Amino acid sequence: MVREARIRKTLAIGTCVLLLGSIASAACISIEEAAKKIGETACVTGKVLKVAQSKGGTYFLDFCEDYRNCPFTVVVFPKDLPNVGAVKLLTGKTIEITGKIEEYRGRAEIVLKDKRQLKGELAKMPPPPKTYDSTRHGTYSAGTFRKKK
Repeated sequence: MVREARIRKTLAIGTCVLLLGSIASAACISIEEAAKKIGETACVTGKVLKVAQSKGGTYFLDFCEDYRNCPFTVVVFPKDLPNVGAVKLLTGKTIEITGKIEEYRGRAEIVLKDKRQLKGELAKMPPPPKTYDSTRHGTYSAGTFRKKK
């Protein structure tokens, strides 16, 4: 009898902890609040206005018109692209991303390493093509015109 009561109490406490944990993780903060959570793991929500790619193949999800004045960014390194998917599809979408908020050059950022960090439909992004290599830059030309003989 005492053992059963102890088991019920343990189950009740465990259930409460799980429920409180899921409620706490369900609430996302805005990009403006992200700087207050540096060093913590949190969910941040915002609308991706632009997805930019650096010369080295790193992608940046920009939430402001001028990224230099934006309080938050998401970074996707080339090595993580196979685990993330086609990040350019995030342009114009409101996302919820969970991860450790870090400070880089005075701004808060989350490094997106896996599509499981994204919630909802965005977690179902298609993977990049198998032949995709972010470090290989192509040379594209519209062609040249030649006079007919």
